[in-house]
Amino acid sequence: MHDIPDLVAGLKRTPRIITGFVESIPREKRHQRRGDGFWTIAEHVSHLAQVQPMLLERLQRFIDEDRPAFIPYVPADYEEEGLPPEMEAAEALKSFALSRDTQLAVLGKTDEGVWQKTGIHPEYEQYSFTILVRHILMHDYWHMYRMEELWLSRDAYLTALA
Repeated sequence: MHDIPDLVAGLKRTPRIITGFVESIPREKRHQRRGDGFWTIAEHVSHLAQVQPMLLERLQRFIDEDRPAFIPYVPADYEEEGLPPEMEAAEALKSFALSRDTQLAVLGKTDEGVWQKTGIHPEYEQYSFTILVRHILMHDYWHMYRMEELWLSRDAYLTALA
């Protein structure tokens, strides 16, 4: 429970960090597809914006339910050809920031009991409100890392994902 303030602070900072980061990437690089099975940077930005409502719903379910059970979110199940519908960068970043503000407002109203709640998720051996919050933060930064890799890495060093 000692890391809660750090998790919340990280979530609060992410919209500014990702906005500055994406704006530093040349526009033409944002739409470059580096190979089959690779998302573009713009698709990563769009995905980050588009998953925030689902994550908010999960936070709210932990608040409302005693032991919520979740189903995995697999983008390929929801998106044509496994690619997120692309949004214009400024729109996606604004949507991301607004969704994050809503998530932070929800987090600000939770008590220690909610942070200790557990749930069921078939992908994970254990799942809790705290793990979900940490997962949201890590998900943001994983996609930011991937965008930086797609932007800057030479082909021989680019990580191919299955």
